[in-house]
Amino acid sequence: MINRVLIRIRVVQILFSCSQNETTDLKKAESELLLSLQKSYDLYFYLLSLMVELTNAYAQKVDIRRSKFIPTKEDISPNTKLINNKFISQLSQNTELVKYLADRPFSWYDQESFVRKLLDNILKSEAYKEYIANPSFQYEDDRELWRKIFKQIICTDEELYSILEDESLYWNDDIEIIESFVLKTIKRFDESKGTAQELLPMFKDDSDREFAIKLLRESLLGGNEYRKLIDKYTKNWESERIAQMDMVIMQIAIAEIAEFPAIPISVTLNEYIDIAKSYSTAKSASFINGILDSIVKELKEEKKIIKK
Repeated sequence: MINRVLIRIRVVQILFSCSQNETTDLKKAESELLLSLQKSYDLYFYLLSLMVELTNAYAQKVDIRRSKFIPTKEDISPNTKLINNKFISQLSQNTELVKYLADRPFSWYDQESFVRKLLDNILKSEAYKEYIANPSFQYEDDRELWRKIFKQIICTDEELYSILEDESLYWNDDIEIIESFVLKTIKRFDESKGTAQELLPMFKDDSDREFAIKLLRESLLGGNEYRKLIDKYTKNWESERIAQMDMVIMQIAIAEIAEFPAIPISVTLNEYIDIAKSYSTAKSASFINGILDSIVKELKEEKKIIKK
């Protein structure tokens, strides 16, 4: 689940922090990297549990209405289709989700007002109205409802971003990527798999974890060498005019080009140019692209890299 796009972003953030603090403590940097990736995986489970929490909030809402001193007919006989949603029932009992939340406990308990507000938005939505108007009680309809709710309502809620930013400094950078994995998970759910439905693993395989550690290590330990290369092609620029983030991005990009022969140069360049567009200045992408093109040309001429 933690893909290489997210890994690259994390390594950039960790090395930028190291450069700001003027430290090259590799052990500390590695610990910080793995912690940040673990936090990203936590967010995946946090968002999955939000759908269960919203359903529980609706069940509580129904119980409160039934307990009114003078309940209306609708209070006494509310629509319970959402409470009996088969997809949510399966998700709430999922073995991996239950275990993960037990091992790394967190809940939406402190965000009760947000959950109620989000629930109200769901109950007013066209997706929900179409769902309760549909006489079908098929599992596929139940799952599709939550796919729509997550994509159209939860993912677009601005307050959610604020809450996540307060919970973890990493999560606002992660949320769009992790939301895409939650949507992928919803689509993968199969009623026949019951509580044993597989969720996405933290890493697709060991190679991604190894990629993260090696990229950080090579970028940090080879920093002086890579900086000299960058300085060679930025000598006409005053150092204070070059954004520190640009220097860090180029340093890591060179490390990846030099130390990962299986990754095409074009892939590396595109990935770090995209990072520059999001995390540095408006002109950074074209600047970084030009400098890295010159460095790649030199490394190829000197036979220090042999790949396309």
